[in-house]
Amino acid sequence: MQLRCCGDEEEDNLLHQPLITPSHSQTLQTTSIITKEATISPMNSNFSALICRDVLRIIFEKLPIDDLARAGCVCRIWSSVASDREIQTAAFRAPWKLKEIVGSPTSGSFWRDNSLNKFAISHRILRGDSVASLAVKYSVQVMDIRRLNNMMSDHGIYSRERLLIPVRSPNILIDSTCYIELDLYARREVAVLYLEGGPEGRKSVCSTSRETSDLGKRRVLESVRRSLQVDDEIARYYLSVTDGDPRAALSEFSKDLRWERQTGLI
Repeated sequence: MQLRCCGDEEEDNLLHQPLITPSHSQTLQTTSIITKEATISPMNSNFSALICRDVLRIIFEKLPIDDLARAGCVCRIWSSVASDREIQTAAFRAPWKLKEIVGSPTSGSFWRDNSLNKFAISHRILRGDSVASLAVKYSVQVMDIRRLNNMMSDHGIYSRERLLIPVRSPNILIDSTCYIELDLYARREVAVLYLEGGPEGRKSVCSTSRETSDLGKRRVLESVRRSLQVDDEIARYYLSVTDGDPRAALSEFSKDLRWERQTGLI
């Protein structure tokens, strides 16, 4: 008997295999009856191993993260075992030989994909840093840094405490500790690697102190003011109507500018 994990097109027929193989001398009608009565399913009380949590745990601990996600779609019992934090983190760490994963994602879908794109290096911005210089330092593409950090231009570097750097080689993850963080500017959850020790006080970008937050707001305001080539009041206005999103502020300003040109106001 061979057990298979659920697939995208096999959820209704999972583990449906006959326990009894009919002989050639049996009629088609008898074969149909035996097959129907001997069908195995996760909810079949005649096969209790498939709903035994201890057995499921032993099996699920050996599954890669994508198969673990599929197993969680079978039934409630399978889902409760597959969503166990220890099993999920172990499956997430295994391909990259990570030492530890710290933190909990805000969404369970975080565990479904553990490709290399899920990881990033945290680089604290220092005086003289630029996107180009960081691309050279970490041997990555400028556009990859911009894309990962949701940057509309290099000016955005001045409004941030750090930049996320794409991980190019999986070797850097071996025996390392990664922190699951929701980056405020990049607007994504990533497994962050700190090359110079862990984050101070385990503060994520979303939970910085009031002082750091005020400094970040001033940097955002300065970045938007320079990008729009306007004064502080106008930059502050467009940030207020876009909930502090620099990219949306630039888009809103461009819309108003086009409208003024079309109506002949400028």
